Amino acid sequence: MRYAHIRKAVFIDRPNRFIAHVLLDGKTETVHVKNTGRCKELLLPNATVYLEESQNSARKTKYDLIGVEKIAEKSLLINMDSQAPNKVAEEWIRQNKRYFPDLSLLKAEYTLGDSRFDFYAEYKDKEGRKHKMLIEVKGVTLEMNGVALFPDAPTLRGLKHVKELTSFTKSGQYECMILLIVQMSGCKYFTPNRQTHADFADALKTAVEAGVKVVAVECQVTPENLVAKDEIQVRL
Repeated sequence: MRYAHIRKAVFIDRPNRFIAHVLLDGKTETVHVKNTGRCKELLLPNATVYLEESQNSARKTKYDLIGVEKIAEKSLLINMDSQAPNKVAEEWIRQNKRYFPDLSLLKAEYTLGDSRFDFYAEYKDKEGRKHKMLIEVKGVTLEMNGVALFPDAPTLRGLKHVKELTSFTKSGQYECMILLIVQMSGCKYFTPNRQTHADFADALKTAVEAGVKVVAVECQVTPENLVAKDEIQVRL
């Protein structure tokens, strides 16, 4: 996926989850933060951030904060746009022949009972057999010592999704996948953030044991784009 009208700025502070103050061209600007997560290890004073300029004149804020250079590791550019992973995931699913040899249907925001999943896919394998798959996407922006981690805060919603996919897999109704879009490159592997949410880590392990596919894909990140790159190891 690509962005347009990118500007480079310096982070000042974040009064609440939705807005931040940045220094742009020598002036303080209020911008919209496209990630309501904590991101406390990323949004630090004097961090270099990247903004996308909106072309909508009716907006209260002119810019969206979509990327940040991690202060501790200057070369690590992290995309923190929470809307980006699903767009990248769709591109990846449509192009991936390993998991989807002959994709015939892909629906976003798929409702099943009282649950809604990011994608529903139908495909045929190399033997011509039809498969149905539910796919839940999680964006990963937390990195520690070269390891990608999720979540960066307790996530009851994420836990619910993992348990639901486990249940559907056990029932034999659907194949299920948890697709972790790592919004950076260079991580050695992915692991659930047990220290932050042990129940999520346990549920992910149970899901894999039940047959849920857990796939982590790192991205090539520039200020202007975010592209799925290589699958990295998942360690539970």
